[in-house]
This record gives sequence, C-alpha cells and structure tokens, in this order.
Amino acid sequence: MPPDASRLLVIDTATEACSVALFDGATLIASDHAVMGRGHAERLVPMIAALPDRGRADAIVVNCGPGSFTGVRVGLAAARALALAWDVPVSGYSTHSLVAAMALAAHPGAAGIDIVMTGGHGEYFVQSFDGQGAATGPLASLLPDVAVAACRHDLVAGSMAEPLVTARGSGTALTLLPDARSALLLSEQARSLAADPIYGRGADAKPMATIPAAAGPG
Repeated sequence: MPPDASRLLVIDTATEACSVALFDGATLIASDHAVMGRGHAERLVPMIAALPDRGRADAIVVNCGPGSFTGVRVGLAAARALALAWDVPVSGYSTHSLVAAMALAAHPGAAGIDIVMTGGHGEYFVQSFDGQGAATGPLASLLPDVAVAACRHDLVAGSMAEPLVTARGSGTALTLLPDARSALLLSEQARSLAADPIYGRGADAKPMATIPAAAGPG
C-alpha cells in the first residue's frame, strides 16, 4: 500500500470464511464476516456495498490463497475490478500468513507455529512460521499422515489444526480461518504480494499426450 494511502479495503474469500474490512489508517471503520460452505460470489458484492461509501478505498488488499479454487478467484476478480474502477493499487497476502499472524497475536510467546488448512483431495495445506510470523519453509500440500510428521511446533493453527493435533497426540490447536478484520496484523511486506492466485498444489488436469502425426503417403 502506498505511504499516502489512508483507506484500505481488505477482501478475504479464499476459505470457508467470507469477510471484508474497511480501514482508515490503523482504524477499522466497518467490516462483515460470515462462514459459509459456498456462495461467496453472491455474498461478497453486497458485503462490500454495505460498507461506508460502498467500500471506496485508496488501496485494496486481497487474500490470494491457498484455499478454495473458486473462493480465491472470486476475491481476486472483485479486487482487480474495483482497483480498475477506482484507479487504485491492489496487492495480496497469503491465507497461511494471516492465520499465523492471528494465532501469534493470541499466543505472543510462541517460538513458532505450524499452519494447517483444508486442502484438496483429502490433503492439508501446511506451512511453518517463526514467532515473528515469518515463513520458515515453503507451502506444501500433504497427505494427513505426512503433515503430522512435518509439523514440529507445539502450536498448530488453521482449519485442520484440531485433527492434526489429535492425530499427533500432542500440542495446542487453534481452529482459525482468515479474517479480513485482522489484516493489519500482517507486516507491510506480507500484504504486498502480487494479486495473483496461490493454489497450493498443481493443476489436477494432465496435458494431453502428444498425438503422433499420421505418416504421409509413401
């Protein structure tokens, strides 16, 4: 966000949670938050329209994922469209960075934290952070048993924190979803990503095999 930008609109639709928040500097002016299985596209526009000045801001920040394929794209499409209409900059942040910041705000003495979110095809999206909220490893999409072995911190947060801690048999679980109202917990760098999707895993579809060209007449 540019230094002179005062009003910031935050959009977060990457997971089961759908939320928006409008800030003036460090002050939260208005917000809305709902947890839903689906329907983010229908819910998001009315949420923004109900904000003061219909959410008009000097900059926009959006959750780029990982999370639901549809949810990620809904948030990005809305953020990009508004940025174009208002002629303002748009940037992004990751699901795991925000959940880590939220969890560490509740447990400020933690030396580190593992973030475990719902992934695709029965896998978990996993990433580790230090006590200051900086990532200490890459984002990975892992099967549950592999995720259990990969998570070494006592504190685990995210939508799948409880199942992982239960399977591991130790640790503290915080069931959390990202919330736009907590976006300012992120550092300026953490919310200055390009507004591009973070899917967390490769595409499921495989390229078609190359079909050999038919032999010409002899």
